Amino acid sequence: MLIVMQSQATTEQVKEVVHRIESMGLDAHPMPGSTRTAIGITGNTAAIDPSRLTGLAGVREMIRVTKPFKLASREMQVDDSRVAIGPVTVEPKSFVVIAGPCSVESEEIMLQTAEFLLDSGVSLLRAGAFKPRTSPYSFQGLEHEGLRRLESTRNATGVCIVTEVMEPEQVDAVAASADVVQIGTRNMQNFPLLKRVGKCGKPVLLKRGMSATLEEWLMAAEYILAGGNKDVILCERGVRTFANHTRNTLDLSVVPCVKDQSHLPVLVDPSHGTGRRDFVIPMALASLAAGADGIMVEIHPDPEQAVSDGAQTMNFDQFTRMMQSLRQIAAPLGRTIC
Repeated sequence: MLIVMQSQATTEQVKEVVHRIESMGLDAHPMPGSTRTAIGITGNTAAIDPSRLTGLAGVREMIRVTKPFKLASREMQVDDSRVAIGPVTVEPKSFVVIAGPCSVESEEIMLQTAEFLLDSGVSLLRAGAFKPRTSPYSFQGLEHEGLRRLESTRNATGVCIVTEVMEPEQVDAVAASADVVQIGTRNMQNFPLLKRVGKCGKPVLLKRGMSATLEEWLMAAEYILAGGNKDVILCERGVRTFANHTRNTLDLSVVPCVKDQSHLPVLVDPSHGTGRRDFVIPMALASLAAGADGIMVEIHPDPEQAVSDGAQTMNFDQFTRMMQSLRQIAAPLGRTIC
């Protein structure tokens, strides 16, 4: 449910409504807007007597939210959410680029990549310290040593770090080393993990499960939002279909669907979505045209020597060409490349 306050409602009146909601054993989520404040209500709202709230001072109306994902719903919040990451803000007029190796590698490679990105105007570095792999014999990441190398790279260059967490027990360590905590496709419905990152105090990038519907994806985001973390960014990374000409089927049609149903920003990962480095640039450009808020791609100074996912990883020259093309397309669309 959603309480809409009057435009002239005072701070004290908003606090009183929040107090009354919480006294009913429900959770209140104040959402200040440009003209008025709304207060989302989650919990077992079926037995609420609307008169107990609509009669309070400053209340304009109560609206029942029909979507199963309440806090993520456009019904609950009309305006697009904005998520700040260091000097970058993920918002409708911008197009954010996140890039880096699939896995954390040597300190030299991480430093070289970070400096290249900053010279390219990109301040968000992605790399996995913990790597969920289909085969138990594949490289699993450098784990805590990888986190240390990410911190060292950030301290040396000022770049912001995006890296994945796999278990609730890892959240504190990852959140201390990262500016954005990533939930991978295999963990999209790891509900204990979602609950835990809902309290981590860092923005969360939530990748779509490889077989997840839009509603399942948004319900996963709801777990994080319900935990108190409002800084959630969705990421489409391709779904599994009968097609085998690419690693996954990159579902760009989901971008406008997300925008229609949710206020959360959505990025696209064309590296995992296609699995081929020569397909990444056209799908990155298509992501911008489809209305995505940004992309996350894999780059490496020497992709052939990358410890994981080299086939889908661009070299620095390819990344430079991609950035040039993105800037050419962004301007007519009224977008700015971050």
